[in-house]
Order: sequence, then structure tokens, then C-alpha cells
Amino acid sequence: MATVEKMPMLQEGYETLTTELRRLKAERPHIVDAIEEARAHGDLSENAEYHAAKEQQGQNEATISDIEDKLSRAQIIDPRDLSGDKVVFGATVTLLDDDDKPVTYQIVGQTEANAKTGRISYNSPLGRALIGRKVDEEVEVSVPAGDRYYVVSKIAFI
Repeated sequence: MATVEKMPMLQEGYETLTTELRRLKAERPHIVDAIEEARAHGDLSENAEYHAAKEQQGQNEATISDIEDKLSRAQIIDPRDLSGDKVVFGATVTLLDDDDKPVTYQIVGQTEANAKTGRISYNSPLGRALIGRKVDEEVEVSVPAGDRYYVVSKIAFI
């Protein structure tokens, strides 16, 4: 029997997915109504409204299925319950770049990642490079713009 791969996420990410799932499920009746209304217009072979509504229904159902899968595999992690001297999922890490300029990231799940807010996925190139690192260790990351080098200056669990 295959093991189900857990999907680590913060409570906030779980709640965001749950809210989105509720919204998408609430949209179902409206999509069905749009399909019925378009169907009433006659010939389905040339009915753009019908085809658009059916496509919307397919996309909505696919997204619902994807979110339900993620929620079923969710492993909720509270960073405040963590400790240690290594970077792990949920840790907030301060790095020094080549110019000794500090940059801070929190290691989060794929659905929560947003580089603009300082949240990077544990599966991203930088996230993978940071996992398991300790303070004062150097990190090299290959990105499209070239190789970047950082030094871990602080690890916090907040």
C-alpha cells in the first residue's frame, strides 16, 4: 500500500485553503444555473455561453479536488512549538547576503509561499538549501540570475 505524502503547512495556510474550498463549493449552484440558462438558449454546438459555463465548472471542480487533496494530507505545524539550532519547516531565518545585508524568510508550505511577504516554500531552491543549516553556515543557491551566497545569521521559531 502506498503511503500518503504529508503536506506540511501552517495553521494560517490550512485556514486559507478551507476558506477557498468553502467559496468554491458555494459557487457550484451558480455555475449549474449558468449552464441551465445557456442550455435553454438552444443549439449547444454553437453556444459559447454553455461551453464557457461548462469550462468554468470543470475548472472549479478540479480546484476543489486539488484543495481537498491538500487538506486531507495537511500536517499542521506551529512554529512556536519548535526549537533547535537547525533550520526546519516553520523556522524564520535571517540571512546575510554578499553585502552583509540581512534578509529574513520564513520556511512555509507551497500553498503559503509568497516571496514578497518573506515566505518561501521548503521546496524552493533557497528553502531546500536552508533546511538543516545552522547559524554561521554558508548557503549557496543556484537561481536563474546566477549563484547566490548567504550566511545563516539567525534562526527563530515565532
